[in-house]
Amino acid sequence: MATYKVKVATGTDLLSGTMDSISLTIVGTQGESHKQLLNHFGRDFATGAVDEYTVRCQQDLGELIIIRLHKERHSFLPKNSWYCNYVQICAPGGRVYHFPAYQWMDGYETLALREATGKTTADDTLPILLEHRREEIRAKQDFYHWRVFVPGLPNYVHIPSYRPPARRNPNRPEWNGYIPGFPILINIKATKFLNSNLRYSFIKTASFFFRLGPMALGFKLRGLVDCKQSWKRLKDIKKIFPANKSIISEYVAEHWTEDSFFGYQYLNGINPGLLRRCTQIPDKFPVTDDMVAPFLGEGTCLQAELEKGNIYLADYRILEGIPSIELNGRKQHHCAPLCLLHFGSEGNMMPIAIQLSQTPGPESPIFLPSDSEWDWLLAKTWVRYAEFYCHEAISHLLETHLIAEAFCLAMLRQLPMCHPLYKLLVPHTRYTIQINSIGRALLLNEGGLSARGMSLGLEGFAEVMVRALSETTYESLYLPNDFVERGVQDLPGYYYRDDSLAVWDALERYVTEIITYYYPCDAAVEGDPELQSWVQEIFKQCLLGRESSGFPQCLRTVPELIRYVTIVIYTCSAKHAAVNTGQLEYTAWMPNFPSSMRNPPMQAKGLTTRDSYMDTLPDVKTTCITLLVLWTLSREPDDKRPLGHFPDIHFVEEAPRRSMEVLRQRLAQISHDIRQRNKDLPVPYYYLDPVLIENSISI
Repeated sequence: MATYKVKVATGTDLLSGTMDSISLTIVGTQGESHKQLLNHFGRDFATGAVDEYTVRCQQDLGELIIIRLHKERHSFLPKNSWYCNYVQICAPGGRVYHFPAYQWMDGYETLALREATGKTTADDTLPILLEHRREEIRAKQDFYHWRVFVPGLPNYVHIPSYRPPARRNPNRPEWNGYIPGFPILINIKATKFLNSNLRYSFIKTASFFFRLGPMALGFKLRGLVDCKQSWKRLKDIKKIFPANKSIISEYVAEHWTEDSFFGYQYLNGINPGLLRRCTQIPDKFPVTDDMVAPFLGEGTCLQAELEKGNIYLADYRILEGIPSIELNGRKQHHCAPLCLLHFGSEGNMMPIAIQLSQTPGPESPIFLPSDSEWDWLLAKTWVRYAEFYCHEAISHLLETHLIAEAFCLAMLRQLPMCHPLYKLLVPHTRYTIQINSIGRALLLNEGGLSARGMSLGLEGFAEVMVRALSETTYESLYLPNDFVERGVQDLPGYYYRDDSLAVWDALERYVTEIITYYYPCDAAVEGDPELQSWVQEIFKQCLLGRESSGFPQCLRTVPELIRYVTIVIYTCSAKHAAVNTGQLEYTAWMPNFPSSMRNPPMQAKGLTTRDSYMDTLPDVKTTCITLLVLWTLSREPDDKRPLGHFPDIHFVEEAPRRSMEVLRQRLAQISHDIRQRNKDLPVPYYYLDPVLIENSISI
């Protein structure tokens, strides 16, 4: 008789427990136990519980390799779901086996789990284990399908049994995430098709919706979302979020007109990856030395500053030619500006010339700091408007959310849970598909922000992303190369660059340690069919098979795999934090980040007044719609997991566990260094402080 001591851990989230019957079958190399009911006197499998049981077998089962959890109907109780964290079994010889689950069992079903040791296909020799990993992949591919969302954008998850909800009947007295007179905030049905394992936890869901509802209702009761008029006074904009202030949001509201702060945002704002060093003035932007000499300092000229590397360019060509729409009964307007900046001896990045078109000419004057106050301010505001689209559409939604979702779905479909890469990557995919489903409802539908609060509308916003994906390259996602390619690798005061490279280095070291443990040689990489299928699927479904992207279709060496996985993890964590965390702080003062413009770009100088400036900015309703959505999508709900914190036990071997601890220590040192530096800065930069970075894109 062999006795096995069993521990079963139920999830800690509210409603994780079950009243259904749970039975266990243990499979070893020398036999299989009978199915045994796990039952104590009293309550079993309560939320947060770790229940202990004894399973007796007629013989020693040998090395334990698989268990089966059987969830069945209790005699008279209704079916309810169960979230199992893990099962741990102590064998007769004292060896402890760990079986990670970390998933829901919704119906009456059997869940087969492998022992936690990370193994590639080459590491498995037993037919039962090879069949188990094949069956797991087959089942997930049958369940999770790719679907085209917008042609030209990364594909996304589709559950075959899902049927989109019918269009809402406005005469039907029900609440489906709508507030009368307000755009769709959260259409709850948008996420009902998701499998339980992809959805927010109960706590995170409650936090998300209960924060949004009162804020939206407050906007409605104050009449903000029904007002289609211009703002009468700029200071009234502060009333939108009277209780949501921070050091940075207050600084933005006080200093937004200053040229030095305008330039600072290119380095350490929420879209810090656009600026490029300029070595030659482009023909389409005919700035002359006479125009800008007064702003360069004494004893120098434009050519000299170009040669010194002190001239920088922000080019918004990707926005050119996209038609604008009508909002609240008024035609909106659009432009694709160019902005030239100078990094001076005082250490400030200063704008020195702005052109509001990609085509020079008499109707496209070059605006200068010496122009009238309102001309120059409106020219800068048009540039900040262009920043809104390059940030929200490209840097934020496309380059983090949509690309990360493709990484995640390819992982689910191609890597079994026992695969080392699955164990390494799964913490960085938590809730990404859920938040993207919400994001599509909030941003990219007929009643969402893009249709109700942006000059470009739904089609135009999507077109920006399509254009950007068509230019995305593998090298552009490799962070160290990006700074060199843009010529900003030695630019002083670029805290985003310094912090992102520090976090990248910590992640790359961590990935290197894990990868080299499981892949001792290049042949192990090239010969892993599951890994290669994952890479191929990302190329096909995320980059849409575009070879000019330079994305690999296969990986042949250990260094190639290290680089690839580091890109994935960085994209799913720190890269998102850099462009998401500060959204509300930099956008709450609407003139700093307008989503629409109600008058055409200026075609002559000297005509802008205070009144025409106010009439160009978004109206009250558009402002409030935009800021409420950005407020929602920048406030991380509860149930957070900071970068490097991995409470789910997927790795059990000593080497990867040690690497995880070393990663936490490195990130803690980075956090300390950032906080020490920020003590001396008038505008602190903390968006890449590791304690504020989530493991995954979950908001």
